[in-house]
Amino acid sequence: MAHQVALSFEDGITRFVRCDADETVAEASYKARINIPLDCRDGACGTCKVFCESGSYDGGDYIDEALTEDEASQGYALPCQMMPHSDLVLRVPSTSAAAKTGAAKYTAAVTGLERLSRTTAGFTLRVDDREALTFLPGQYVNVTVPGTDLARSYSFSTGPAQRETSFLVRLTDGGAMSEYLRDQAQVGDRIEFSGPMGGFFLRQISRPALFLAGGTGLAPLLSMLEQLAQQPPTHPIHLIYGVTTDQDLTHVDTLDDYVDVIPGFTFEYCVADEASKARNKGFVTSLIDSGTLHGGAADVYLCGPPPMVEAVRTHITGLGVTPANFYYEKFAVSTGSVQ
Repeated sequence: MAHQVALSFEDGITRFVRCDADETVAEASYKARINIPLDCRDGACGTCKVFCESGSYDGGDYIDEALTEDEASQGYALPCQMMPHSDLVLRVPSTSAAAKTGAAKYTAAVTGLERLSRTTAGFTLRVDDREALTFLPGQYVNVTVPGTDLARSYSFSTGPAQRETSFLVRLTDGGAMSEYLRDQAQVGDRIEFSGPMGGFFLRQISRPALFLAGGTGLAPLLSMLEQLAQQPPTHPIHLIYGVTTDQDLTHVDTLDDYVDVIPGFTFEYCVADEASKARNKGFVTSLIDSGTLHGGAADVYLCGPPPMVEAVRTHITGLGVTPANFYYEKFAVSTGSVQ
């Protein structure tokens, strides 16, 4: 049986290879023309050492000088020896350029355009070669704005299994993608993008998790939730979603639907505007305490604008609680950063 192996490089680019049951990850990578660092091929030098973010595997044979017992227990492995027992996500300590690869490029057609709120729009794409596009829930791509040479980065708001892919865009005055969506975009337009990219993605749910979103930072978390709807977790997931005004809220009905299909999933939202009609007024931090963090036993996934991300990190530190794992993604407006 073949498994999918995601190779996540230091520069944020992720490439996927198919690894058959009778071959090592290194062999599969080289067949795909991805030259991960490698010297001996015998488990003797440690040059190819990677960290396994998720999945199970047979570590193979190697000497202690290449990989210590302590490193192996932490999740490090040697691709020249390891054979997967499941899909894997591997963190490779080199750039994609060093591995003589790069971000994959795709073309697609616009199949849907939607104004979701006062400040948010959504667009949906049908990718020409959908079978070739693989990504991890939470990752993003660089989208070229039609009619320009400018690229903007957007996280998938749909899961990897969906035939069509969707994205959320924060609408800003003067923003290249904002102006395209408001003034020019039509169903049938051709779009180019490259990726996937980013180290913000869903890991295997092995403990309670707290999802935190600010504005269009909800997009990657929606992608994660869609994956969890297909592969229900055995631990509770709680999501807190924050916006500035009532008019900025979007996809609350989608979150309601996930409550019904994902066991143990709950969510709350809050609005910063004091004139809001929402039950929870204020910022996301007002809804985070030791309980929502399960006393430090929870994994935290956070995506939002830089001030929100820093405020959450400061707030959690002030609580004196250290999450089991803390994954976060910051986005900025109209700078090419994740939106």
